[in-house]
Amino acid sequence: MTKRLGARALQEAIRALLQRGTGFSSGDLAERTGLSRQALLRHLAREVEEGRLVREGRARATRYHAPAAAAFAREYAIAGLEEESVWRELEGRLARMGAEQTSAAHGVLRYVVTELVNNAIDHSGAPSVHVRVEQERGEVRLWIDDLGIGALESIRGRLNLEDHLHALQELSKGKVTTQPERHTGEGIFFTSKMVDVFELESNGLVWVVDNTLPDQTIREAEPRPGTHVAIRLDARTRRSASEVFDDYTHDFQFDTTRCVVRLFEHGTSFVSRSEAKRLLANLERFREVILDFQGVEAVGQGFVDEVFRVWARDHPEVDLVPVHMNKVVEFMVRRGLAAREDDRSRPARG
Repeated sequence: MTKRLGARALQEAIRALLQRGTGFSSGDLAERTGLSRQALLRHLAREVEEGRLVREGRARATRYHAPAAAAFAREYAIAGLEEESVWRELEGRLARMGAEQTSAAHGVLRYVVTELVNNAIDHSGAPSVHVRVEQERGEVRLWIDDLGIGALESIRGRLNLEDHLHALQELSKGKVTTQPERHTGEGIFFTSKMVDVFELESNGLVWVVDNTLPDQTIREAEPRPGTHVAIRLDARTRRSASEVFDDYTHDFQFDTTRCVVRLFEHGTSFVSRSEAKRLLANLERFREVILDFQGVEAVGQGFVDEVFRVWARDHPEVDLVPVHMNKVVEFMVRRGLAAREDDRSRPARG
């Protein structure tokens, strides 16, 4: 007697196989459902004919994939909105479209969508937020836009910073929030680390984090209302959200950050103590600070002394870890570290 399986259960089996991110064969589906390959081939042919699956290869090498693009777009009124309801609707739409994602990519996307929508709800002051997702085979692209006051203006005003660039520099460190009673300030920081490419545009500035290089940059843009975030994510990624958290946390505490020094520049050289002080502002909140000097051509004695002797002396509980230094920068940093050791070994006056 031939085993029978309901249409809904069969669709769920197909979606589960697509979630692996590598497509599937009729044999894979037969193994999962217990149905014969012959019976399944008729069903798979109908799925291909109606555009819900794409067939590649021939004979035993045939594999089935999701269509080339799955899309979701909707504008939500912010009043009374819950970020989880947005995620559930988006998740269901992508599942119905057969969008292939690994479990790691699915987890990252959930974190990113809920965090960014929550930021729009609590900080934007906008009447609505627009969410759009497209998935071409192998890559998820997400856009979240609002027409509020702008994330950088919100941070600048609430923290009394001098300009939007300063607000963006602080945002890049993590733990920046305008509502400490409701938020830890971690959401955008971790979002920027989880995806392949992260882009935030606000108040005439664009912050781009490309984790495939890896590199970061800030550029100017024509000012327009609101906050606009775009991300790209490999739908086949094996790097989970929890692994990203592990890079920056110890004992469940967010206590490590990576500062890309070049984001605080007015050129490619760092000379003054004032530049050092801007870089170091609020870093005492962390236990470990990775200072990434990639792209920095030179540093001055005053800058190095302020970072590695004065600030380090005043904050012995924070471990400063310089990385990606060229030979000139490394020479100056080593001098600064040596001066700090001299300070430690010098007997106290009394």
